[in-house]
Amino acid sequence: MKFFSEAEKAALKSKLKIEEGDLILFGADKWEIACEVLGRIRLRVAEIQKLIPEKEIWDFLWVTDFPLLLWSAEENKWNAMHHPFTRPKSDDVALLDDKAKFPEIRAEAYDVVLDGVEIGGGSMRIHEPQLQEKMFEALGVSAQDRQSMFGHLLRALRLGAPPHGGIALGLDRLVMLLCGAESIRDVMAFPKNNRGMDLMTQSPADVDPRQLRDLAIKLASEKKS
Repeated sequence: MKFFSEAEKAALKSKLKIEEGDLILFGADKWEIACEVLGRIRLRVAEIQKLIPEKEIWDFLWVTDFPLLLWSAEENKWNAMHHPFTRPKSDDVALLDDKAKFPEIRAEAYDVVLDGVEIGGGSMRIHEPQLQEKMFEALGVSAQDRQSMFGHLLRALRLGAPPHGGIALGLDRLVMLLCGAESIRDVMAFPKNNRGMDLMTQSPADVDPRQLRDLAIKLASEKKS
């Protein structure tokens, strides 16, 4: 509050109808960061106030209408929120021709949430070469890079591809909910430590030279200058 002027404090008090004993929490940062932080605070307050049921209620929720593109100030360009092959909603395809309309474009993407935990996500894919080219153009991928990195995909799409998509479910998250655990680390068969090692199987480990020979793999260490 020390950064607020008296006029700003008075405006906040009037707008939010603040009374003695109220607690007002807010964030000032980039939109995604502020939303994530305030979302975690909201959940923590809900836990303290015992507003979250202790037992699972098996309440499913589908999240749809995700943005297709997100602006990156660091890169000064638009990026795909899901991946560059996600299909825009049919009603929004024409908006790809107008950069000013990019924030309004919705993706044919979806997440499924169970009791506040995301258990799966997916999308419909682009199957028309012209639409995929338009998507690459919106992402700032040059014509040369399109061919060098995705030429095989564009050629395949020109041969004809049916509408397709899918969803991936997180088995570990489902098991976590079924067991009433608080973290997926409690139910994962082969959990990793903070160094990415599996202590049960001692992985990763050195590979026997004969295994490398059978796979026709040769390891060459860099010579120190």
